[in-house]
Amino acid sequence: MGLPVFLADFDGALPDPGSVIILEGPEARHVKVQRLGTGDEVFLVDGQDRRARARISLADGARVTCEILSSEVDERPTPHVTVVQALPKSDRAELAVDLMTEAGVDAIIPWSARRCVAKWTGAKAGKARDKWASTAREAAKQARRAWIPPVAELHSTKDVVALIEQVTGRGGVAAVLHEEENRPFADVARAAADAGEIIFIVGPEGGVDDAELESFRTAGATPVVLGPTVLRTALAGAAATSALGPLTRRWG
Repeated sequence: MGLPVFLADFDGALPDPGSVIILEGPEARHVKVQRLGTGDEVFLVDGQDRRARARISLADGARVTCEILSSEVDERPTPHVTVVQALPKSDRAELAVDLMTEAGVDAIIPWSARRCVAKWTGAKAGKARDKWASTAREAAKQARRAWIPPVAELHSTKDVVALIEQVTGRGGVAAVLHEEENRPFADVARAAADAGEIIFIVGPEGGVDDAELESFRTAGATPVVLGPTVLRTALAGAAATSALGPLTRRWG
């Protein structure tokens, strides 16, 4: 089993061997929950690709002192993957973010699709986004990732169209996951391997509206079918990210 991972502040630079990093607050409490103490080794990450192997030199509950043994910058896999996720119902939203993050997604964009049952309005929008970001942070630690995928502000369909135009305009690939399409997922996976960037657009429980699908297609996105079965919206983004792995350089 790999070393446990904790989020730390590296002040924007790799820590030198022999230097000290202090964990406080929730991260220090997590050390106690995992029954770790003096002499135990851990990984510290800053969420920005930096990783350090460290040894706990003092743990008193409220503060945990870690001595850095080594540090490095994790190389992020290519192609870069962004998932535009239509807002799922209730707790399925956190499940979607958790699964996508563990699968290796690089960025997450919440989308208010026409058929979404869930709505982010007013103060609720900020709280909901914060909850997604918190879920991504914890899932990244669980997956032992040094990169925490950022969660963007809520996007409208118009915003997603603009994003598709930007990505395809610079040579990237955009794919709409749609169960009624015939074009295979492998087609866009092969294109993404050369392009270096892909965005997956995942619709809500009721599916992508015909008008939305047409606007995405016009903007440059390619509708594809992920596989022979219909997946829940909470699983589709993670499945697409995982399926991309062996078809590109993401898994080496």
